[in-house]
Amino acid sequence: MRIIQLLPELKVGGVERGTVDLSDHLVKLGHDSAVVSEGGPLVDILNEHGARHFELPIAKKNIKALSQISNLKKIYSEFQPDIIHVRSRFPAWVNYFALKNFQGKKPLVISTFHGLYSKPFYSKSMSYADKIIAVSQTVQDYIKKNYSVNESKLHLIYRGCDLQEFNTIPLSQEWKDDWFKEFPETKDKIILNLPGRITSWKGIESFIDLFSYIDTSRFHGIIPGPVAENKKRYFNSLNKLISDTNLSDHLTFCGARSDIANVYKISDIVMNLSSKPEPFGRTIIEAAACGSHVMGWDRGGVKESINAINPIGLVEHGKVDMLAKQIDHVLKASPPKSIPKQFTKEFLVNETVNIYELALNKAS
Repeated sequence: MRIIQLLPELKVGGVERGTVDLSDHLVKLGHDSAVVSEGGPLVDILNEHGARHFELPIAKKNIKALSQISNLKKIYSEFQPDIIHVRSRFPAWVNYFALKNFQGKKPLVISTFHGLYSKPFYSKSMSYADKIIAVSQTVQDYIKKNYSVNESKLHLIYRGCDLQEFNTIPLSQEWKDDWFKEFPETKDKIILNLPGRITSWKGIESFIDLFSYIDTSRFHGIIPGPVAENKKRYFNSLNKLISDTNLSDHLTFCGARSDIANVYKISDIVMNLSSKPEPFGRTIIEAAACGSHVMGWDRGGVKESINAINPIGLVEHGKVDMLAKQIDHVLKASPPKSIPKQFTKEFLVNETVNIYELALNKAS
């Protein structure tokens, strides 16, 4: 097979990592793999495993990007893909118009809905596909509700966690020493972790509120994640809220961490408290793969993953007092030893290739 994947760019992120992982798997199976994007640091990894990268500015939602339709057609004519896999809405529109009057054998289109897209009309481009992959049952239900799609086209494949990176190998003493030197306030405390970039819907206020319900002499909260330039004001408001509630000694922002797997391992419980339903909730799966307890609200993709790992960690949405009461019950339970296979990278890539083959066999 000849497969080409489309996405805005190849910077660090879950969708981007999944694209590269799938490409690597395809090459190992002897298929021809290519990616079209605006570029980024992960292009080097594509090149290392033998895939091609076509640089095209399709990340921005503007006329300049739409002008790339003819260039995308040229790429298709050169690469001659059997499958085009679209992973983002705007590139999916560019692809839609590129294929509209395409000369020669038309490739099949596969799309992956990575989110609960808020603008159904704009997102229709993702439904113009021969097969559609949803990253959770929550997303699949959303597609059924909002798009006129034949259910036989729909396939559920959860996002995949790389067990080479996220595992239960014990932390080195050196790493632990460095951690407690950097964050001495976490030593001899039960560490509660709310990972994710600093943005208003990640439930950081609920996490802060949690510390007014628990014995702060026992617990310390950490919030690892980057602060974008346009989120500085919001970040400052969070620090003020922590200060105003006298919690400055009990909550720590850790910034972006390249060693997030180790941060999961040092944590006793990793939480996801997003204020709107998550399409999947990647951090829960990664943390469980590292042997950490997990907790979150009883809805969306987070509910699906925690339910499959340890249902005791689920709490009714918004009930911070119940969340506080449930912590000790979670800590008494055995931590995860691994994660169900449907959440692994190996399962993801194998199932995706199966869908490619299914689509091609049906078309032949």
